[in-house]
Amino acid sequence: MMWFTLFLIYGLIALACYFLGCFNGAVIVSKYILRDDVRNHGSGNAGLTNFHRTFGGGLTFVVILCDVLKAVLAVWLSRTILGGVTAEYWGALFCLLGHMFPCMFHFKGGKGILSGGAAALMIDWRIALVVWGGFLILAVVTKYVSLGSLWAGASFPFITWYCYPHLWAAILLAFLCGGLVVWQHRGNVKRLLSGTESKFSLHHKKEGQT
Repeated sequence: MMWFTLFLIYGLIALACYFLGCFNGAVIVSKYILRDDVRNHGSGNAGLTNFHRTFGGGLTFVVILCDVLKAVLAVWLSRTILGGVTAEYWGALFCLLGHMFPCMFHFKGGKGILSGGAAALMIDWRIALVVWGGFLILAVVTKYVSLGSLWAGASFPFITWYCYPHLWAAILLAFLCGGLVVWQHRGNVKRLLSGTESKFSLHHKKEGQT
């Protein structure tokens, strides 16, 4: 009975965090406020970079706020109810799954960088420093946001391993989170290798790649 109760609680938390993740700022703002679905433009991705390149403007900050807050809430909820670092990774994983594969938006969402970064900051400042530090350096120096994003996804499990070497469940969840982020950027990897990846600019444009 105890194991069943524990399984049920973890399942309910996973479900709650997934639906938090489904609250995709880029889709909601573009589809219901601007009446022009961001997924019909540029790379077709429902993420911050594609939203900014397509629409720009002050609503970009609304997208940022949505994607950050849902990750903060997911990690906080898991931490509060389940307790411990592993629980935080549990919440982060399902929030990312909801962000990337939102059931109410035909499972077509974003790539998880902003939400994943917010979750990392909630979990441990050391992890956030490595993830965000590398992201910012690569994005600023190369102008390729995708390159910084790949660093964020790839480094996340390894810095977790360094910070929590004995929490194998947390490390496994971190590898799943990081793996999902890298997988979502597989198209960017192809464009980086072929030299066709678009560089980031503060000025938005109507069509582009991310």
